[in-house]
Amino acid sequence: METVLPTSPLIRVRQFLLRPTIGPLIALLLACAFFTTQTPRLLTINNFSFIFQQSIVVSVLAIGQTLIILTGGIDLANGAVMSLGAVYMVHLASRDGFNPFIAIGIGFAITSGIGFINGLLVTRLRLPPFIVTLGMLGIVYALSLIYTTETIPAREAQTFLGNGFKVGDTLITYGTVAMMLLFLVTWFMLRETSFGRHIYAIGNNAEAVRLAGISTDRLLVAVYTLAGLLYGVAALLLIARTEVGDPQTGVAGNFNLESITAVVLGGTSLFGGRGNVLGTLIGAIIVSVFRNGLLLMGIPSIYQLLITGILVIMAVSVDQLSQRGGTR
Repeated sequence: METVLPTSPLIRVRQFLLRPTIGPLIALLLACAFFTTQTPRLLTINNFSFIFQQSIVVSVLAIGQTLIILTGGIDLANGAVMSLGAVYMVHLASRDGFNPFIAIGIGFAITSGIGFINGLLVTRLRLPPFIVTLGMLGIVYALSLIYTTETIPAREAQTFLGNGFKVGDTLITYGTVAMMLLFLVTWFMLRETSFGRHIYAIGNNAEAVRLAGISTDRLLVAVYTLAGLLYGVAALLLIARTEVGDPQTGVAGNFNLESITAVVLGGTSLFGGRGNVLGTLIGAIIVSVFRNGLLLMGIPSIYQLLITGILVIMAVSVDQLSQRGGTR
């Protein structure tokens, strides 16, 4: 019997719209269109460059968050972990006299170590990732304040990612380049390596992965540790942006909420097993566009937080409805 392939224009349009990054891209274009009608300054070259710069720290946090959410977990502590890493990097170099790059390495070790501990708690004690990372949020935030309550200026050598080069009149920072490289490397890892395919497989059906002879515990510990390392990179990018080490920034800045928002707006399912980091990048830019657009409209920051929360609920609702539709 000959198989007839669907060639209807409506089917082609539907297939196009179901591509993972198309939905987030349409949402970004709609957000830009709306805010442009409210404030024409939004899409000037200088302002859009500023929007992109604003999204860098959240974007790198969101890469780590994406990896964890793809496995069916979640990390509520990433902002606090980033802040702890930044505090140690700056204070060890500025207050304790460490070589700035050794201090950065220690910061990376701390954030990776916290990720490793999270992974062990999830796999060895079989604790829900939500509970583990919620508890870790309190622990890490307290450790930051126990270590110091001071905000100390960073050494110049630690802010190098804030430097850059100009393309025309637009400044491209080395932090932007680093962020894009991280997205490309993570995209390749998830798409082309067995490690990446196993991450998706755990999110879809962890028991089937175990029956296939793959150590899910080892894989999950590796994912949480890698996410911790990415939070360390985000800490370095935060230092480049603020030029200080501040124990309050990670929690007060709502980075954990914004990173989750970026992931779900980017099309990654909170139920695990579906999504990609290119969508996460678009999601992070959407968050930055909303923040910038509301600021240009003169809306107070507390309402910006309110709208971010609404965006998360809407994105998760759409994801859940699409899953229900797919099971019918």
